[in-house]
Amino acid sequence: MQPSDRVMNLRQVFVTVLMFGVAGLLLFMYLQAWIEEHPTGKIVFLTLKSTIYIYQTKILHQHAGNNYHKSHFMLATAPKNQSAAANLNKRQTTVIMGRHSQEKASPLGEIASSLVNQLSEQQKMTKAFLKQLRQVNLPPVMRPLNKSLIKGDRWKNIDEAQEKRRYFLYDFCKKYNSDNQLRTHLVRMVSRIYVEDRHKILYCEVPKAGCSNWKRILMVLNGLASSAYSISHDAVHYGKHLKKLDSYDLKGIQTRLNTYTKTIFVRDPMERLVSAFRDKFEHPNSYYHPVFGKAIIKKYRLNAREEALKTGSGVKFKEFVQYLLDSQRPVGMDIHWEQISKLCYPCLINYDFIGKFETLEEDANYFLQLIGAPAELKFPNFKDRHSSDERTNMEVVRQYLKLLSDTERQLTYDFYYLDYLMFNYTMPIV
Repeated sequence: MQPSDRVMNLRQVFVTVLMFGVAGLLLFMYLQAWIEEHPTGKIVFLTLKSTIYIYQTKILHQHAGNNYHKSHFMLATAPKNQSAAANLNKRQTTVIMGRHSQEKASPLGEIASSLVNQLSEQQKMTKAFLKQLRQVNLPPVMRPLNKSLIKGDRWKNIDEAQEKRRYFLYDFCKKYNSDNQLRTHLVRMVSRIYVEDRHKILYCEVPKAGCSNWKRILMVLNGLASSAYSISHDAVHYGKHLKKLDSYDLKGIQTRLNTYTKTIFVRDPMERLVSAFRDKFEHPNSYYHPVFGKAIIKKYRLNAREEALKTGSGVKFKEFVQYLLDSQRPVGMDIHWEQISKLCYPCLINYDFIGKFETLEEDANYFLQLIGAPAELKFPNFKDRHSSDERTNMEVVRQYLKLLSDTERQLTYDFYYLDYLMFNYTMPIV
């Protein structure tokens, strides 16, 4: 062999190993989110990782004319207290190494052909795993609403508005998903979804968008109460009467996502933000004042008084917004002002019905007709807490936004930018 041929052959080996390694790295990054929550997936992960490493080493060793006795010996003397995944990894690695320990160097073409044959068993093991993984990323497929229980023209206008919302979100997500390839843990994705099995409903909770009364409705539908008006605030939020979708196993989650009617009720982002602030910081609160209020006042108020630092009461809206926009928040986020896109994942879960707080009663009662709820069940219209306060509407929101600078208003809008786009809201004019 000429020196130039050796150099060329070495380059080919290096490129082959490099490409194989990059492909393996990309695969591991893609699988990691799923694997972290599924112990059985780790077995497949370790086996794949070991196999790719062995094949890379095989190419280099065969090019150099070496065998695998040294590596085989290292495996044989490994500690005995390995985990189940590591033991499976070791056994499969030993089989692969033992089978080829006496092979002599072969051209790259023959090595590639051999690797294809040797990977067949690994492909069988991972095929089902990858199929299951693909099901986690739900495609934006919109199915038609079942309107067989709707009679007459009473709901015509509401139905037309509903279809417009559904198509608007569908078109947005089709573009956004292709551009951004959203991915997340399946269990985390459904952690805010409540299940009502009798009528096959999945409801994603968006705080400050009628969620308390919606949970009352779910309790009535589930036979836990005879009337929504008889259920107290504490029973709704602390009673743990309703099941969440993440309490089911993977099969139960996927079955319900594919067959139940999924609904979400949303609200103008600024209106929802102001409503949350008024509720949690303008009234006595034994949780939000000491946990959030104290941290906010300490970081964002100059020359804060000792009493305010001690109790956390009296947080100002401007201070609250500074906390919201701070990438180094002194305390974490909360579901009452978290973006809807991160609570309910509307571009990954294909919601069948999109209600809006601005037309809450009409939308909710139309939905109850769609799912065949008892005729006497109507969505309650009472305010759950602080009933004497004026409801947070756009006029109230404008008064709060005037307390912010132009930059703060724009940054707050940017913070909720996806929510504005997904549900076709417009930024309020101050």
